[in-house]
Amino acid sequence: MSELNATAHAPEELANRREADAPERESEKISSNASLPSIDTQRGDEDTDSAIGSFSDATSTTSLRQNIYENIEEYGRTYHQYKQGKYLLPNDETEQERLDLQHTLFYITLHEKWYLAPIGQNISHVLDIATGTGNWAVEFANLFPSAQVIGTDLSPIQPKYVPPNLSFEINDAEDEWAFPHKFDYIHGRALLTCFKNPKQVINQAFSSLVPGGYLELQDAGCPTKYIGPTPTTSALYRWNNLCVEGSTKLGRPWTNVQYYKRWMEEIGFEDVVEEKFYWPCGTWAKGRYFKQIGAIVRQNLLNGVEGMSLKVIGSLGWTVEEIREFVVEVKKDMQDPNITSYADVTVVYGRKPLAAVV
Repeated sequence: MSELNATAHAPEELANRREADAPERESEKISSNASLPSIDTQRGDEDTDSAIGSFSDATSTTSLRQNIYENIEEYGRTYHQYKQGKYLLPNDETEQERLDLQHTLFYITLHEKWYLAPIGQNISHVLDIATGTGNWAVEFANLFPSAQVIGTDLSPIQPKYVPPNLSFEINDAEDEWAFPHKFDYIHGRALLTCFKNPKQVINQAFSSLVPGGYLELQDAGCPTKYIGPTPTTSALYRWNNLCVEGSTKLGRPWTNVQYYKRWMEEIGFEDVVEEKFYWPCGTWAKGRYFKQIGAIVRQNLLNGVEGMSLKVIGSLGWTVEEIREFVVEVKKDMQDPNITSYADVTVVYGRKPLAAVV
């Protein structure tokens, strides 16, 4: 796959040409050389649009999960016990259902693909860092039954019954990696909220790949952006700014996705490709593709906004009661079709040089 230009149209330019969109092409890939979502001026009832399908309500996939460690309870939510406090979001059933929904979201965004790197079929060892509920690792292990797949995470929230070529480990990707073998492919998805030093994690991935092996990162950017005027008086706009401020204060800024490509190149990856996708919040955007994505994004955020806020905004001196009252207003904005917010989604992959020292 050739490298794509990551330049996207500015919201101001897009706002001036909303009514002049080209006819929708269902099979067209929405990537870095495509336009941002445009507002559907003909939309009717947001939640009955036939283009949305069944994604306007929360969906959940259930699996048997084994509690290896007891969880820590705070604010009425549960959090991981291993390396307590490193990861800022909960790990309870509500959050697990959100992660399952997010899993579907990435799949649809990438046009029913689990990865974009040109890894071929002859791979033996695969690592999925910060695997969460493990859904991606399960899908990949089923696709590549001859590969040995490992998924690592701080929380033991993965399924009990998995493909025979898949194993999960409670592990911290920010510790020194000590795997007994090198990997042909390393995958990381939705790492935005995870790491203090993402570049160091990328560096460890580089060291842990075989020459010719690939690293792929898939992530949404923060803060969100807007089509048309920025609603600076909205609770949603304020929430985004508070999340950036709080995560930065805690030493894990949610603004690092923009640097993934540069960091990979600086570390030594070659043929680094960056592709852009877009997540509108809600069904305000034209076209079945964006409406379906937008419905899932909205529900994913509605399910997750409290968990994303408790520790991050709490670090700024807010009480739990103040945060929860604020979240009510943020949710209203997330469901307001006149607030046309969206997130940039970045997929970056690159290859360790064949001449690299093992």
